[in-house]
Amino acid sequence: MKYVLIFSCLFAEMQVHSQTLMDFKRNVQQNMQRTSASFTQDEAVRALRDALQKGAVWAAEKVHQADGYFKNPKIKIPLPPDAQQAESRMRSMGLGNTVDEAVLNLNRAAEAAGESAKEVFVQAIKNLTAEDAISIIKGQTTAGTQYLKDQSGSQLYQRFKPIIEQALQQVGATRHYTALAEQYNRIPGVAKINPNLADFTTQKAIEGLFLLIGEEEQNIRANPAARTTELLKKVFQ
Repeated sequence: MKYVLIFSCLFAEMQVHSQTLMDFKRNVQQNMQRTSASFTQDEAVRALRDALQKGAVWAAEKVHQADGYFKNPKIKIPLPPDAQQAESRMRSMGLGNTVDEAVLNLNRAAEAAGESAKEVFVQAIKNLTAEDAISIIKGQTTAGTQYLKDQSGSQLYQRFKPIIEQALQQVGATRHYTALAEQYNRIPGVAKINPNLADFTTQKAIEGLFLLIGEEEQNIRANPAARTTELLKKVFQ
């Protein structure tokens, strides 16, 4: 009899917990429905595609302009780290003009590659699903930018690198930097500078591009005036 009472109590307790769990689940579902009731999944996808394309195309066109990288301190491409460590010494040796020319040419090469990003971004945006859209809308302030990084980062690198390599040759960046590195490397006792620029410039160019896209996404989320369509206003209200 004692065991029957114990099991009866346990069963009753389990029912209470089960009902509590069901109530909790129901409340969560109702809250989710209320959260997303203001727009449909289709509207979310269209709004996200619109916002991402707006930000990505704007950023690609901005960096593709003359001085798009060079005169923007947020994304200006410096000398590679090993050369940065030696920069002050090179300037003190009268190589300041050569340093400045090398930096300018790195940025000119990156600017030449900027236009090629648009096609890569457009394809990534086309692949956006309803689940992606809802996750981005409810995510962090740069969730859309992170989606683009995940979807297009490797393709963007493959697209940028050959263009940058060619541009480095065309604008003389390789020649200037190699001359700079060779002059510095002749100094006895200094750590040698690697004159290979393509990988470094490509990576910095892509980082700068995504920085601009992220800032534009944050602007759209935070600033109602940046939501230029009724759909963007509805989804990001």
